[in-house]
Amino acid sequence: MVVAFIDVHKDAFGVEPICRVLRQHDVAKIAPSTYYAFKSRPPSQRSLRDEQLLVEIRRVHGDRELGRGLYGAVKVWRQLHRENIMVARCTVERLMRRAGLRGVRRGRQLVTTKPDAAAARPPDLVNRNFHAARPNALWVVDFTYVPCWSGMRFTAFVSDVFSRRIVGWRVAASMPTALPLDALAMALWIRAATASRSMG
Repeated sequence: MVVAFIDVHKDAFGVEPICRVLRQHDVAKIAPSTYYAFKSRPPSQRSLRDEQLLVEIRRVHGDRELGRGLYGAVKVWRQLHRENIMVARCTVERLMRRAGLRGVRRGRQLVTTKPDAAAARPPDLVNRNFHAARPNALWVVDFTYVPCWSGMRFTAFVSDVFSRRIVGWRVAASMPTALPLDALAMALWIRAATASRSMG
């Protein structure tokens, strides 16, 4: 990124003055010799291999008979292996992400939150400070969804910030407003039961 910045401005200001200003303002500690070495250094074996693989990935992803622009990283990786192009799956994922290539997901996009611009926002009672000095001082509730074979399942769980332990949860096939409240009720019930056992 710094090298690209120097490339853009070197004709107007020169490499040495740009490097000096970047060092003085603690933007980047780069010497002119480092810049020149980077520009004259031959590309690494990895970058050369990446360029070769990216050509094959683009071919598989965009081929009208194979990927048709629909294949994700896993299907592209499997197709490359079928063609005896041995590459790690994480490499295919990295290169596809860098090239902006994505697969198409089945099903409709699930919308879990529809904010009302006119509604009042509840106050932030912890000021974004999610740390606790003791158990049961601060709980947080997460409300999410999980795709399963039988369909989408919605889950809410309450975590104790101090121990990161899940102290209450609830799973349902629909997304009612009461779902996170049920998880909170479970957490309160467990805390009350634990407190009564410790006292008795």
